[in-house]
Amino acid sequence: MMKYDFTTMPDRTGKDALAVDAIGANVSWGTAPTAPKAGFSKIPMWVADMNFATVPTIPQRIIQRAEHPLYGYYIPTEEYYASIIRWHEQRNGVSGLSKEHIGYENGVLGCVSSAIQAFTAPGERVLLHSPTYIGFTHVLEDTGRVAELSPLKKDDNGIWRMDYEDMDRRLRTNHIHLAVFCSPHNPCGRVWTRDELEKAMEVYRRNDCVVISDEIWSDILLNGHRHIPTQSISDDAKQRTIAVYAPSKTFNLAGLIGSYHIVYNGYLRDRIMRQSAMSHYNAMNVLSMHALIGAYQPEGHAWVDELCQVLSDNVNDIVDFISDHFDGIEVSKPEGTYMLFLHAKAYCKAHGMTIDDLIKKGWDVGVAWQQGAPFHDPWGIRMNLALPHAVVKEAISRLKQYVFQDDKSIE
Repeated sequence: MMKYDFTTMPDRTGKDALAVDAIGANVSWGTAPTAPKAGFSKIPMWVADMNFATVPTIPQRIIQRAEHPLYGYYIPTEEYYASIIRWHEQRNGVSGLSKEHIGYENGVLGCVSSAIQAFTAPGERVLLHSPTYIGFTHVLEDTGRVAELSPLKKDDNGIWRMDYEDMDRRLRTNHIHLAVFCSPHNPCGRVWTRDELEKAMEVYRRNDCVVISDEIWSDILLNGHRHIPTQSISDDAKQRTIAVYAPSKTFNLAGLIGSYHIVYNGYLRDRIMRQSAMSHYNAMNVLSMHALIGAYQPEGHAWVDELCQVLSDNVNDIVDFISDHFDGIEVSKPEGTYMLFLHAKAYCKAHGMTIDDLIKKGWDVGVAWQQGAPFHDPWGIRMNLALPHAVVKEAISRLKQYVFQDDKSIE
């Protein structure tokens, strides 16, 4: 029996939730799903946040601090740093981490932006894998850099793999010395093995490449998979990697803003911190600090363990169902994250429709899934499975009844 509630679907309407309130609204953030047709409720499966109430120690900590009616300038506490160190020791087996290696960031993409500007010039190329997280490419475009995409490839078992020869060739040919690495991978959901990390970091070493390792999903692990920090692979990896973490994906805190980097190399750390300071806005919110402290408690460990079991059950059931019932839809079982990435080219070609047609059919019945084109898969669809199991089953039931059955109509 679980201690925490992962079966109740909270009503987020009117609670500042982009995932819900932007459906059918005219918003500037990305491409929001259109409103469902009459008779269908909204099932938010596009924005990468969760439809679960967070661990109670977080609001308790925020409320306790908010009751003190002064919110002036402050400095991060020793408890903040100790909480991060203890979390990584216990979750990831990290040793030797100290306060000096940790720095605050206004989101993972804020750190990516600072690192890109610190270690490349406008017009330079940066290596990423594709499919890739839409935020990475937006940061590159916004800072005048160019994304050099090394495609991930599926093996005979449908598992996404890195192409090390392709990575090496692109780095050498384009004289690239900065890479953005995603571990666990978004949107593909791979949790890289030690052997895979060793091979990737060797490619980066040979090409004298600084590595930004986005590890924001490192706590969301499915079916017993374990996260291996990129910096733990070797002494060289430790010295050339800028790792970025946050409690936001793990505990649903994106609206509070607050990430942090771990950088062991003093030169890299100095350049990152200098660049981030130039904007004069990369400063922590006091309530964000207390939210992290509330998250990284023993209760947080227990809550995450239960969460990962719930998400594993969702993924296992839905991947099996899609594989058995939706002919022409490719799906690989993610090992981490709560996002499912579908590939619908064969289905669309067989049924004479565009990917936009298929996505819109889902939106019409309230399944607010997300277009995959911005993630560099023109036939892709991304689905958020961080909802109660009954709600996920309802979404799949609607897809089966109305979307993937040509003889059904919702008019």
